[in-house]
Amino acid sequence: MSSGKWSTHAIELTGDRVIKRFPNGDGGRAEREWRALTLLARHAPGLTPEPLEADLAAFEPVVVMSRLDGEPLRGGVVGSEQIKALAGAVATLHAAVPSNVMDDIPLRPGHQAELIGHLDVWAVAARPRAEGLVRQGMDAGLAWLAGSGLDADEPWKVPWIFGPGDGNLANYLWDGNRVQVVDFEDSGRSDRAFELAEITEHVGSWVADPLDVSAFLDHFDLTPAETARLRECRRLLALVWLFLLAGDAPENPRNPPGTAERQADRLLDLLA
Repeated sequence: MSSGKWSTHAIELTGDRVIKRFPNGDGGRAEREWRALTLLARHAPGLTPEPLEADLAAFEPVVVMSRLDGEPLRGGVVGSEQIKALAGAVATLHAAVPSNVMDDIPLRPGHQAELIGHLDVWAVAARPRAEGLVRQGMDAGLAWLAGSGLDADEPWKVPWIFGPGDGNLANYLWDGNRVQVVDFEDSGRSDRAFELAEITEHVGSWVADPLDVSAFLDHFDLTPAETARLRECRRLLALVWLFLLAGDAPENPRNPPGTAERQADRLLDLLA
């Protein structure tokens, strides 16, 4: 979830190819997309589209990749078979890039420090205008954040992994047998706890047919440090989504009425 998550780009489908055109000044999205596709083609072939060609120096950068079959998991019932396949795809992606290669990959956009910086700004502008359950959730979330220690400049004591940077279930395609992954505009160096929280707390995982979060997370053998961090990352991302859904952040997506109130409930449950 980066600050530019809802930026525009054009996608052209031509036969078995996908042509993705990025706007001028895309903030490095095309470069991150191409880097991810080439890395994963090498280390986890078949999990993602095949990189075909790219012009990253163009006025409007272009990335061309193979076209995948499959239906997005967002918008439908995600049963046990799909959950198992989703978890397998996520685990494979996280473990794909060797640690010595990860050292040279930049931190993904929209990670912890960047999100906390957004919240500091949004709290001043948005919180005074919020009411009812939404205001209650914001107050509780900001109080938790102030004492969480997440803004401390300390190592997280969890290993680096390659993160796709977007938890939207629309980016996970089910072809009846396996799940493949698309959209790497915000990918980069991350950690398992943060990336799992990206999926479980994304509005697309609950606004229609909710993802069974417990069943999904049960597929991952996390260390004690990762388990503790996952709890904090879920709270952080739930708080960010509350501000986004309340309509006061510039990246506010479009969702049904009452979604912000439901998000406040989710956040308060995570904080309990």
